[in-house]
Parts: sequence; structure tokens; C-alpha cells
Amino acid sequence: MTSHPIEFDCVQRWYADRPVLQGLSFRVEPGTVYALLGRNGSGKTTALRILLGFLRAHHGTARLLGEDTAELPAAIRGRVGYVSEDHRLYPTMSVQQAVEFEAGTRPGFRREFAFQAIERCGFGKKQRIPQLSRGQRAQLCIILAVAGDPEVLICDDPALGLDVVMRRELLDVLIDLLADSGATVLFSSHFLNDVERIADRVGILHDGSLLVDANMEDLKRRVRRVAFVPREGVAPPAGDDVLRVRSRRHGVDLLLDDPDRARIEALRAGGEVGEPEALSLEDLFVELVGPDAGVLQNGAGDSTNQPQKTTEVAS
Repeated sequence: MTSHPIEFDCVQRWYADRPVLQGLSFRVEPGTVYALLGRNGSGKTTALRILLGFLRAHHGTARLLGEDTAELPAAIRGRVGYVSEDHRLYPTMSVQQAVEFEAGTRPGFRREFAFQAIERCGFGKKQRIPQLSRGQRAQLCIILAVAGDPEVLICDDPALGLDVVMRRELLDVLIDLLADSGATVLFSSHFLNDVERIADRVGILHDGSLLVDANMEDLKRRVRRVAFVPREGVAPPAGDDVLRVRSRRHGVDLLLDDPDRARIEALRAGGEVGEPEALSLEDLFVELVGPDAGVLQNGAGDSTNQPQKTTEVAS
């Protein structure tokens, strides 16, 4: 396996005159579950389609298992699993026929593994695809993808349209199936509570650029929101640790990277400071890309050829 199964290097893509991806660059380490997040229209699906070779980048390069995705050979495609948001399956088939069809396209497909997983999910081999609920179709798509023993699994919002119970069941199936696989996973999702349960690392897209590329646990441990009411004539603070500044009725909310006691005391010298507040992934996401989010102040990490800097709170 290559050192980085998934790579984006300054990828740009337009639709007509509208830029969708603007210098997207990141890498995914082997065996990592990487969540690519963003609001609707941020470029998530476009990025995944470029990675799969369904679209071409207008500038830059995406690589999958070391190969340029503009010209993916069949041997590489056979090492990749894909689950789309619409859970696409042939409606004329039964569950068993869907398994046999996939087995015929992938030499390493594990039939017994697939049928055991289907039995655990509670639907039968003889059921026709149209008889399955939306949640069952999503489960079947994931089972078929993982049973192919992929080195890389790419999922484009697989829980879209499912209720909270179905989403939890789908996530449990995915966690169970991937437990011992060692596969590298890249998935997009709108459900941030689900992301917190499964992702090792998270990237947040906004306006076609990556705002955050960070280890999940470090992101939650380090980033804090601090209310700050400056004294008259004191400007809001700046620095490499200031990720966002958002105006509030009185003063500003600061999004800080790993503020220590010295940083808080320095703020107190210029005004009134609240206690640093830990954020859930959902709260952090809204702070960064919500409609009333403030201005991105600074970022760390490699921002070469990127219009916006990437905040990397952990290597």
C-alpha cells in the first residue's frame, strides 16, 4: 500500500463560472476513518466524485492508492469500495442475487461474510430489493462494499434520509464490519453526532476550501470558545491561536486553539473574559461555517497554493 491511500493536491473544479473546489489539499493515513464535512454546496460530493474518477479536476491532482484518479486502472478500482447516498441497487434482484452479482465482479469478495452480516441485520436472502426499507438498502450497500475487502472505502453521506434509529443501526453495522478490516475510510455526512462516534480525523470544507484538518480527539480537546468584552479602545485579540472572532451583543466570541492560563490572563488584561467553553463537533462546525460565523483569523499547517488557510490543530 502507498504511504497515503488518499491524496488531494491543490484540486480545483468549477461548474460553469462557479468555483466549487478551490485548491483542496489533504492526505489520509492508512487505516484512518476520515470524515469530510461541510454545508450543502461546499464541494464534498464533488471531491469524492473526483477521487473516484467520475469527474476530472480542472487543476491539481487527486490520487487513490497512489494512482492519479483522472486515469484509474481497473486493478485500482477493484481495491476500492463505494457507497452512494442514494443506496443504488438493481431493483430486479433479490438480496442473494445482489450478493452473487457483486461476487462476480470482485475476485476477493467474501460471500460467507456478506450472508452472515445480512442475517445479523435481520433481512433474508430471498427478499427482493424493492421489499427492503431504506435503512435495509443502506445496510446492504455497506455490506456489499465491505465484503469486497476493499483497501479504501468511500461513503457519500450513506445515512442521508434515514431516521435516528436507522442511522444508529447503520453506523453500528459499519463499525462492526470494519472492526478488523484495516481499511482506510473517507466518508461525508451531515450527521455530526454520528461522525463523533466513528471518525479518527475530520476535515471541514467551506466555500471549496478546507478550513480544518484535525485529529478528532485533539480537535475536541484543544478548541475552546471564550466570551470577551474588551475595554474601550481595546481591539479583539489576534494571533495564530485565534481561529474565529464572532461579534455578539456585548463583545465577541473567540474560538481559540488550546488556550492556556497565560493566554486567558493576557485577555483579562484587556477586558472581561468568560470561562473557556468546550464544544461539541456540531457546535464547532456551526461556529466555523454557520450563517453568522465570524472571520477566519489564522490557520496553521500547509496552505501552499490554497486561497484559504487550513487550521490544523494536530498533526
